[in-house]
Amino acid sequence: MDKTRRDFIRNTGTLVALGGLGFHAKSYARIIGANDRINVGIMGTNGRGAGMAANFARQKNTEVIYICDVEEKALAKGINAVKKAVDKEPKAVKDFRTILSDKNLDAMYLAPPDHWHAPATIICCTAGKHVYVEKPLCHNPREGELAVMAARKYKRIVQMGSQRRSWAILTQGIQELHNGVIGKVYMAKTWYTNNRGSIGIGKEAPVPSNLDYELWQGPAPRKPYKDNLVHYNWHWFWHWGTGEALNNGTHEIDVARWGLGIDYPEKVSSVGGRYRFQDDWQTPDTQIITFESAGASVIWEGRSCNGALVEGEDRGVIFYGENGSMATGGNSYVVRDLKNKIVKEIKSDEKIDGRDPSSPSANLDGVHIDNFLKCIREGGTPNADVETGRKSTLWVQLGNISQRVGQTLHIDQKNGHIVGNQQAMALWGRQYQPGWEPKV
Repeated sequence: MDKTRRDFIRNTGTLVALGGLGFHAKSYARIIGANDRINVGIMGTNGRGAGMAANFARQKNTEVIYICDVEEKALAKGINAVKKAVDKEPKAVKDFRTILSDKNLDAMYLAPPDHWHAPATIICCTAGKHVYVEKPLCHNPREGELAVMAARKYKRIVQMGSQRRSWAILTQGIQELHNGVIGKVYMAKTWYTNNRGSIGIGKEAPVPSNLDYELWQGPAPRKPYKDNLVHYNWHWFWHWGTGEALNNGTHEIDVARWGLGIDYPEKVSSVGGRYRFQDDWQTPDTQIITFESAGASVIWEGRSCNGALVEGEDRGVIFYGENGSMATGGNSYVVRDLKNKIVKEIKSDEKIDGRDPSSPSANLDGVHIDNFLKCIREGGTPNADVETGRKSTLWVQLGNISQRVGQTLHIDQKNGHIVGNQQAMALWGRQYQPGWEPKV
């Protein structure tokens, strides 16, 4: 990274309280016609965000004008990804909040750590920007409710990154399911597998000079920097992450909920733990969550540290019905009768790597991005609207809450809240660093 860009990054790192920028959605809203260019800012480019920045930049009549990250190497990675994709260089910014007063900025793509997802979404909506936020929508259930409130109050398009909602063949399969291809569906089995290594025992260490750890923590109460936290391992700490259930299970549970047409489960129970290694990892590396509802059950199996396949796949969804089964989860589906004979199989030409944290398929990511951009230009509800994202995220959050309290949870069908369990409802929200509480 050259000196000019490094100085710019340092000079744009002013910390501003969440409500302190004085944003008014009407002040910054632009009327976007069907053929107008959409200008996008990207927040978080160490991993998936860099690839998605390039994908946004390649979309028709769309320009990535800002790359935002709190670490210089990640910032450079995002800028280089866009330059390689379209030979244009976006501006480098450390604190995404400093760009939200730009009237030419229409939308933000958000891929920071989980504890930032909903607070950043709310800030962007308040500033009049449309939002594409990676899953999970939120770190805790209360944040999901607030994100929906913000999107509706400021009339913003908010798309969650459950990109499978935009995949054509999978959508066709779900429609066939709804049309009765296997009769009444009474069970969905979902899973995710990987073979992750140990994260070790972290040691308190000086914050690297190229990382703004204060801004990285953002809404989360302050904790000392440790040398095994940034970049990816924060996923496995409850303080910042949400474990494998939300890191990956959100995708499969979203497909299961879509196929079954269920808003909320009636009962949720989880078993599992951190079994594979003795280290700082807090969330389960092995977990089975069961969801019960009227007439159907759902199971999610997560294995972070054992790569054995399920039904020959590293991740997936199988629906079981009175006349057979449908296996899917990717952009394809297979229908079998009760004797396990294939009666229909629809495949995709796209290759999907279910364990690739950057992108299972760039082209299929592009379809979901296109849906988001189309809704900004023409209106309408995106395929993974914020309310859809909230409900699917909530399912696996309830699984984690059940795991943490060691109890089966009973769920209110009107709003998804936990009934009659104060210990569990104490995990509905979280504590924030003073001054960083999300507000709508």
